[in-house]
Amino acid sequence: MSSILTNNSAMVALQTLKSINSNLSDTQSAISTGKDVASAKDNASVWAISKVMESDVSGLDAVKDSLAVGQSAVGVASAGAELIVETIKDMQALAISAQSESANFTQIDAEMTAKKEQLDSIVAGSQFNGVNLLNTDTDGTGATGLTVVGSINRVGSGAATATQIDVASADLEATVTNITLTGTASTADAATTYGELETMLTAAITGAASLGTAAKRLDDQSNFVSKLSDSLESGIGSLVDTDMEEASAKLQALQTQQQLGVQALSIANQAPQTILSLFR
Repeated sequence: MSSILTNNSAMVALQTLKSINSNLSDTQSAISTGKDVASAKDNASVWAISKVMESDVSGLDAVKDSLAVGQSAVGVASAGAELIVETIKDMQALAISAQSESANFTQIDAEMTAKKEQLDSIVAGSQFNGVNLLNTDTDGTGATGLTVVGSINRVGSGAATATQIDVASADLEATVTNITLTGTASTADAATTYGELETMLTAAITGAASLGTAAKRLDDQSNFVSKLSDSLESGIGSLVDTDMEEASAKLQALQTQQQLGVQALSIANQAPQTILSLFR
């Protein structure tokens, strides 16, 4: 039956064209934004997962900053500790020289005093951003080390928690700065001083080695966090980014369908005109 009030063909063609236009709009949006899932309405589950992962990436960026500060503080202290080791070795050579009866005790003692003042200066000056890992009190608040945020952990759907790396102070203030040497006014004093310097050297070597281990750990953790951040960003991309090759092919197909849909609707809209021929 033909009717001028109800055009079923036109309604079907119109619904088809609306569907094509909606898909075309989604495809154009995906191409322009670069994201297949740009909002929660596109895919609520995937969108929620991507936002959690993006939060973790932002957290890891802050972790990288924390590690960089920690690496610098440890690096400065490590350089200072290694210089202290070399200076103590020079002082030991002076102490050995002073154990000879023909030594110039006054000159050697003056050099020894200057070297000791240099040690004290190195310990006091090996600080970065107010943190000195060669002091007993590393930051002026009673701390005995440095705490660095090393990573963030998330188990299941729970909240993310920070993982910390503790770097202990080498405390060369106690084992170097606060040590009073006997001096080299005589061969006996020089022998005693050499033993004192040996104790200081052992402490300095131990402290430098400890700082070196901490520096290596922070370097390794920084590399790991950087790779982890890259992996998370890649994972987010695979979830929400648009496959441009697929979108390009889909766009061309939808544009063709749109043209055909317009033609189909046009043909359907002309159908009532044929009814006029019945009344001629």
